[in-house]
Parts: sequence; C-alpha cells; structure tokens
Amino acid sequence: MCLPPDLEGNGMAYLPAAILAAAECHDIPIVLHLDHATGLDEIARAVERGFSSVMIDGSALPLEENIRLTRAAVEIARRRGASVEAELGHVGGSDLEATTLRESVLTEPAEVAEFVERTGVDALAVSIGTAHGVYRSLPRLNIDRLRALSAISSVPLVLHGGSGTPDDQIRESVRHGISKLNIYADVRIAMGRGLREAAARRRRDDPLPGEVFGPIRRAVAEVVDAKIDLLGSAGRA
Repeated sequence: MCLPPDLEGNGMAYLPAAILAAAECHDIPIVLHLDHATGLDEIARAVERGFSSVMIDGSALPLEENIRLTRAAVEIARRRGASVEAELGHVGGSDLEATTLRESVLTEPAEVAEFVERTGVDALAVSIGTAHGVYRSLPRLNIDRLRALSAISSVPLVLHGGSGTPDDQIRESVRHGISKLNIYADVRIAMGRGLREAAARRRRDDPLPGEVFGPIRRAVAEVVDAKIDLLGSAGRA
C-alpha cells in the first residue's frame, strides 16, 4: 500500500517498480494499492505504473461530487484492469503529519446502494467509529450501523483506521461484514520501536544495513503476523 506522499518526486517511478519486482520472487498474491488519492491525475499515474488497486477518496465532498469523482476514477482504472475503492461517510482523525484533526461522519445506509450503483466501485470504505492515526481514547465501533451497511452493500466493505482498535471490536467488525482492514499507524509504531532498538544496539559509527534495518524488519513483521492471525487470514493467500 502506498500513499500519495510516498510517491512524490521520483517515488512514482521507484516504489511501484521495486514492489512489482519483489512480487515476482514470491508465490503469494501481491496487490499494489494506492490509498487515499484525491485527484484523478494520481489515479491515472498509478494505474499506468502497474497499481492493481486504487482508492479515490471523495469522502470530504458532498454526495453528488463524491459520486462524480468516484465514477471518473472507475472509468480510468477500468482501462488498465485495476479495481477501485471509494469512501462513503468520512473516517476522521489526524493527518499524516499529525497537525490537524477531523471529525468522523458515519456512513448513512440510505446512501450506499445508490453510491455503489452509480459509481461502479469495487469496494467501499465505511465509517463506523474508527479514526486515522493514534487514538487519544479507545473507540467504540457502531456494529449495528455496520450490520445495516453490510445488508445493503453489494460490494465488499473496508474499514480504515484499524490501528489501536481493540481486538474484540476488530473481530466483531469482520464477523459483521468488513472484508479489508487498513492498519498503518500500528506498523509505523513498530517501525519506530525497531529503529530505537537498532540505535541502542549500535556498535560502530558505520553500521551495516542489516544492523540498522534488521530490528525494524523484525518489529514490523511481528505486528503484521499478529494482525493476520487477528483477522483470520493466515494461510488464505
């Protein structure tokens, strides 16, 4: 998964190529996904570079504008065989720089069927009480709202802001309709923990790459492994 800031400068040339090259070395399915794009130019560049999945985020827009933007993104992605995720309602929280906070707006069940039909989207991110970034207090997911959304939606539902959400609530959300969970802050926290460990264990002024990145890789892998088990996804690739 890449975010637009990851692709600034030459990132769009480097990152997708590196990920796709690494994917050829493994016998498990690999999805190259662009998350939270807000413009059609970003979508077009991503699918041209080999992204197999893109998210267009018009969740801060009025419904009609979100529908128009999402439909246009779907038309662009279809030409390259890529799938499209969109967001209805709005998952708030902090931005990547942790400088601003936005309130969440729960997804309205009455809007789901029309949105999916008019956009042709492949997956729908919904807002049921999570938030992006690190929580200041534990969330309480609205599982009743999720049940209503799942009963109406004809496409898989996605939950953003999964980091820090209690495990029992994650399991409940999967049980009642969530097919994909986005977990980013938890991975960044693990990366920071591994970086601090690497710095504390540094034995020389010119450490080898393995000494620096080994603890980071292990810390991230532990978190990812735990999340795979939590979601019941082990062995299902």
